[in-house]
Formats: sequence, C-alpha cells, structure tokens
Amino acid sequence: MDEIKNKTAKKRKKKKSTNPAVKALKIFGTVLLSVFLIIIITCSIFATVLTIYVLNFADTTTTVSLDKTEASNISRFLSENPDYDEEGEDSQEYELYYALKNTNKHVVWADLEDIPQYLQDAFVCTEDERFYSHDGVDFKRTFAAFVNVFIPIYGDRQVGGSTITQQTIKNITGDDSRDSIKGIERKIREIFRSINVEKTYAKEDILQSYLNLVPLTTQEYDIIGVQAAANFYFGKDVSELDLAESASLAGMTSAPAANNPYDSPENNKIRQKYTLNHMLENGAISEQEYNDALAEELVVTGDINYSSATIYEDETKDQGPTSYFMDAAINQTIQIIADNYGISYEEASARLYDGGYTIYTTVDRDMQKKVEKEMQTQSNFTTYQMNADDDTLWSGFIAMDYEGNVKAVVGGRNEKTESRVYNIATDATRSPGSCIKPIASYAPALDQDLMTWSTLFTDEPITIKVDGKDSKWPVNYSETGDNENWSYKQIATWEMLARSLNTLPAQLVKKMTPEYSYNFLKEKLDITTLEDADADYSAVTVGGLTRGTKLEELVGAYMIFGNGGKKYDVTYISKIEDADGNAIFEKNDGYKQAISESTAYVMNRMMQNVINTEQGTGRYAKLSNTDLVGKTGTSSVWNDLSFVGCTPDYVSGIWIGYENPKTIPTNEYQNIGAIWKNIFGSIAENEKHKSFDKTFKMPDSVEKLTYCTKTGKLASNGCYSTATGYYKKSNEPEYCNGNH
Repeated sequence: MDEIKNKTAKKRKKKKSTNPAVKALKIFGTVLLSVFLIIIITCSIFATVLTIYVLNFADTTTTVSLDKTEASNISRFLSENPDYDEEGEDSQEYELYYALKNTNKHVVWADLEDIPQYLQDAFVCTEDERFYSHDGVDFKRTFAAFVNVFIPIYGDRQVGGSTITQQTIKNITGDDSRDSIKGIERKIREIFRSINVEKTYAKEDILQSYLNLVPLTTQEYDIIGVQAAANFYFGKDVSELDLAESASLAGMTSAPAANNPYDSPENNKIRQKYTLNHMLENGAISEQEYNDALAEELVVTGDINYSSATIYEDETKDQGPTSYFMDAAINQTIQIIADNYGISYEEASARLYDGGYTIYTTVDRDMQKKVEKEMQTQSNFTTYQMNADDDTLWSGFIAMDYEGNVKAVVGGRNEKTESRVYNIATDATRSPGSCIKPIASYAPALDQDLMTWSTLFTDEPITIKVDGKDSKWPVNYSETGDNENWSYKQIATWEMLARSLNTLPAQLVKKMTPEYSYNFLKEKLDITTLEDADADYSAVTVGGLTRGTKLEELVGAYMIFGNGGKKYDVTYISKIEDADGNAIFEKNDGYKQAISESTAYVMNRMMQNVINTEQGTGRYAKLSNTDLVGKTGTSSVWNDLSFVGCTPDYVSGIWIGYENPKTIPTNEYQNIGAIWKNIFGSIAENEKHKSFDKTFKMPDSVEKLTYCTKTGKLASNGCYSTATGYYKKSNEPEYCNGNH
C-alpha cells in the first residue's frame, strides 16, 4: 500500500515538474490553430459573399453593343418632307430640320481599314500590350493595379488595370464611377461586360470602336476619336498620319488635356517617346523608324475642319439660331430624356447635345416660316386706330392639328437672333379673359344637359359673397370696354356666347360649382397653371386666374371643339431614337374624351356664331370660304387680348399685351380677331394639305332643328318667330305649344 502511494506521489511530482516551455508551446499552438480556423472560416464566408456579390453582375445586362458606335454625337431633328411621295422610289419621308451638337465636342467616325497600322500599334503598345492575347481582361495588370493601391511597389508611376476592351466599354456606357463602393461595382460590371464583348466581337471590331471613342481632348475642346484628333491637331485625314504623329496621339491618353501637342508640346514630346519606346520593345517598329520619328518636328494646326461626309449635308455647318419651334422641341426632348432615364434636366440636356439622338418633329416648315414672317410684319398689328409705330406690344402665336401636334409656334414679334430664348407662346402665363368661357362653363354645362342651343336665360347677375357681404356679380363689358348694365332680358344660349356676356357663364358655374369647372380644366383639359385659389367664381367664369394660362395650353384645350371632344397631349415631337436606333419615346394615339362628340359639335356651331353674326365679338376674324370657330378674350383691365380659332384642320391662337402689363387701348378689343386673321388667315384659306377640308362635318348624334325664338323650345305650327339651331339627339327640347 505504501508502495502504491509512493508511486502516485512520484507521478504527481513528475507532473508538477513539467517544462514551462512545453506548456507555452502547447498554448501557442492552440491559439495559432484557433486563429487559423477563424481565418479559414472568415475567408470562406468572405469568399461566399464575394462570389454572390460578383455573380449579381454576371447576367445578361453585361452585354454591350458595338454595332452602332459609329453614330456621331450630333442629334438630328427631322421634319416631314412636304414633297414626300409614298410611291416614289427616291424620295425621303423625313429630312433634316436642325442638327444639334456640342460646339466644343468633335466626333468623326473612321473605319479601321482607313486607320494606319502605325496608329493602331501605337495605341495597343501604349495602352494594352497583351490586347491580342487576353480575353477582355488582363488579370496580371488588374492584380498589379490593385496591389499598388495598398503597397506602392511602382512608386508614383500610374499602373492602369483597364484593357482596351474595358476602356471601350467605359466610353460607350459612360459608366465611370469613382466612388469607392460604386467604383468596385463598376469594375466588376466592366470585367463581365469585357468578357462578353470579347466572345461576341472580333479584336478588330473592338479596336475600331476604341479608336473612334478614345478621348483626345484639349483644355478647350472635346476631341473624340482619332479621326477628329488627326483633323484638329494636324489638319489631316487619319489615313495620312505618319509614325511620329501617331505616337503623339497615342501618348496623350493618360491625361489628354495635359499631354496634347496643342496645349503642352513639351509634355506631349515626353509621352510620344514613351509610346515609341513601347512600340520598339514590342517589335512594332525598327530602331531606324524610332529615331526618325523622334527627330521629326510636328506641325500642329489646332483647327476644327469637318471634311468627312455625313448623313445630312447641312448638319455640321452653322445653321444660325434655332426657331421658336426648335426651342420648344429641344426643351421637350430634354424633359423626355430626363424622364426616360430618371436623371436631372441638366444631365439630360448634356446627353442630348452629345448623344446622337434622332428626333422626329411635328413641324410644318412652310407654315412656320410664313407665320414668322407675318409676326414680324408691323402692319399686321395695325388695325383701325392702333399706332403703327407701337412695336412694344408683345405677341405669341401657336397652331396645331387636332391630335395636338404643333405645326408652328412663334414666341415674339421680332426676328429671332438667339437660340433658346423666352417664348411668349409656351412660357408666358397671362389672363385668357373670356376665352375661358367655352372650356370652363359652356362646354361642361352643355355636356351635363344644363342647357341647349336655344335655352333662354335671363341676363342678370348672381349673388356672391364679397368680404362677407352679398354682392351682385358679374358685370358685362361692351366692346369699348365700358361696363354694361344688365338687361334682365331673356337671351338664348348661343347669343350669350356670341356676345360674350358674363352673366350666363356665372349662372352655369354656380349650377356646376366653381370646383367642378376648376377640375374640368385641370383634369380633362390639362391646364397646368391653375392654383388652388382658382377654384373660384372669377377665375373659372371670366378668366381671373391667379397666374393665367399658357397660350400653348389654352389653344390645346380648344382642340375638343374640332375633333369630337377628344383631348390629346400637345407635342412638338412624334418620336425619339437614341444613337443605337432604339425608340425611347413615341407619341401614342391615346386621348381623353373630355366632352361627348355631340356636345363638341353643338359647341362648334355656337362658336361659329361668335364669328358669323353681327354681334359676335370675333366677327373681324371671319374667313371667306372656310369654317371658323372662335372666341375672343380680354382681361378685366384690358391688359391681355387673346383669340383662339378653329378651322377644320388646325386650332390656333394669338395673344397680345405688354411685357409689363398695362392697359391696351380699349377700342382695339374688337380687332384681336383681325390680327389673328392677318397672321393666319391666308394659311387657313389656302392650305394645300391633302386632308384639308373647308367645313366641319356634323355627326349622326346631332340634329339641325327649327326652334321658337320666344320660348327657346322646338317650333310648332303656331310659332311665328323661328330660327334654326343644333341639338344633341340625347337632349332635344320639348315643342312649343304656341302660347307665347
């Protein structure tokens, strides 16, 4: 027993006397193993997450097309060719209207076969020595560039990881984010896109795109591609460049604005030698060629001279200031691009000027020129006692078809000398005056069957609250601008409209409520300038709107009286294609049925009486052989005069007033229709459009009937005073019983 105890004690003593170094090694080993396992697990997790992250970019969206990179950066606005013959073999349906370009950016395409081998080799040797052997990504360079970010093994020397394929993709897509996280995402996208492009296209196709898209800019001009660069720097076609000039261009790429031969010839010489060294090392040139190129003195011209042929003859020369129509078309195009890509208006503007878009406009170029000429003719604004020398009156005019396609627009009376200027027809917001009546009171009331052509209404005011007190409102105005007492006579609907009396619109708005009229203008007729305060009697009855309306929108609202009640979007553009030929916008055929077809035609006939009767306020606009529907408008203090007229093919309108609103001589109120006629009358009478007609056609839903002028009901045998009117079949009056 004692022996056993002694053995146990010896073991314990032996255990306690274990070497401390061994113990430390065991602990260190355990820790090291734990750290190793943690690293393995962490790396596995990281690798898994990274793999998932990277695979998110390896989808079909990584494909980039090189097929249309030859399109120039010029955006082309086209118009329908009036001489187009559908059966003609050589005729064009569209022709150039205006070429829009960034005047500081120059792009001219060159096919690879026209680019000297010297120039091709210079860029390959400088930018991507293994271009012909890699599959889109040079992973050796990519890894070296990545390591150099953390460990500057290359010192201050820049190490580029992007291949020519990657640079081409960057130039095509504009995907060049420098943000740390987004930059990583961009690089991953770029890698997958490069691999896919290399699978789809030959090296020659990729190099051709690269050489036409590479930025070779100066401090002032954006020179894009080797053809534009050869043209600018050396005054040559790219096919004429020698080795020295080729190396000069290829050497610029790391920092073109600082290394180009125009701004910095000393820096360019250093970079030229750098390129020649790489060409010599890669066997692209001999030592003799190397020495000769270094010794050559470059002759730099620094002049833009477009010599290559383009799609349209006039697109590269100065076409002068844009027309008012072009201004509006450009503005609308920018907004469409912004909406399409979810970018700001400023970014969209830059894209338009650089993006090579093709825009199909709605302009009638002959009409545009004629209206411009008439608006600049002073005598057209001289009617009766108006001072012929008063050229301070502002004016705007616009004409469109019944699907909202603008054909002509002029935003001022003087010759246009600048582009993108203030346009009175599209930018100004002025009071429409009585032009509001057909669209805010008469049309919606007739559509609700609150009246007919011949319903008799008393010429009397309604009672409204003014400063908390009951007040009779509104007064009528005469053609001389004087207040006219209420007659308290029974007057038919059509005559109330023809004479532009204020009392009936007020009565109709009261029945419908101002809120209803307000919503009708906003929702059905697309008037965008309305304020909340405009849901009020004055605003929707006599046009006393807070901000007024744009002439463009006012005229657009009147289209419903010539097309069966349909409200289309007003547009200057029918289609937009990007540089790849993809349609990013097409005007659809959709419309809102603002009022019924029958309501539209009855309104049309009532408004013809505004023109055709002696008491009609628009009688001075009457045409000789063409139906005209119209309405005059004036603000309450005679600051604004308007006229909107509808012929069977076009709806058009004019506004006049002063830049700083002030009273226009009241005896000119009656002559706003005459001014419209001076501007547009000859066009309306002599239009040769193939669909043109002289009259509006009556739909089956309307009847022309005889009514009793004493009762406003349909005439019977006992009625001795009758006239004819137009009625919706769905709401014909009852017959008069003859008891007058």
